[in-house]
Amino acid sequence: MAPSLLDLAPVVPVVVIEDASDAVPLARALVAGGLPAIEVTLRTPVALDAIRAIAGEVPEAVVGAGTVITPDQVTETVAAGARFLVSPGWTDVLLEAMQASGVPFLPGVSTTSEVVALLERGVTEMKFFPAEAAGGTAYLRSLAGPLPQARFCPTGGIGSANAPDYLALPNVGCVGGTWMLASDAIAARDWGRVEALAREAAGLKTLRAQV
Repeated sequence: MAPSLLDLAPVVPVVVIEDASDAVPLARALVAGGLPAIEVTLRTPVALDAIRAIAGEVPEAVVGAGTVITPDQVTETVAAGARFLVSPGWTDVLLEAMQASGVPFLPGVSTTSEVVALLERGVTEMKFFPAEAAGGTAYLRSLAGPLPQARFCPTGGIGSANAPDYLALPNVGCVGGTWMLASDAIAARDWGRVEALAREAAGLKTLRAQV
């Protein structure tokens, strides 16, 4: 069985690509640093081109699409090469499209009722968003007792300082974040620095194993 998306790495970089030419070197730097699962958000006009480039030129990366909110985006991103899908929230229509896509997906939740509704539909892996604003580690810890079958990738307000607190929770498989994507490093195309920051983030796996 293929590994769960939540188990590929302790951190999933949440990438906003402004210049399509940055996609491949950025992905290579993240992979070299130990973060193979890369979420490219659909927040810029070049996002699909970036997913297509990474899928075609960086085969060791597991590139996915983030901020997926419509069935059309599901179709377009999978056609471009996305190997997983992430949404900030979900509806029945969007969930059906993601389930039919044939790739793993993480629908976004921020309430207990949303989690229960997904469990009813056979979905056990979810994005918890916006993590810090929605209750953070205390909220997720409270869910672990009554809903132990639900596993999460918290995203939103997570950085190097609080990521270990999330990863210590039994119902958290990984976290999403942007702290290894320093804006000045990307602007300067300093891929070596991005790789170094990614390696530090990947090192959280050791902490996870010790908890």
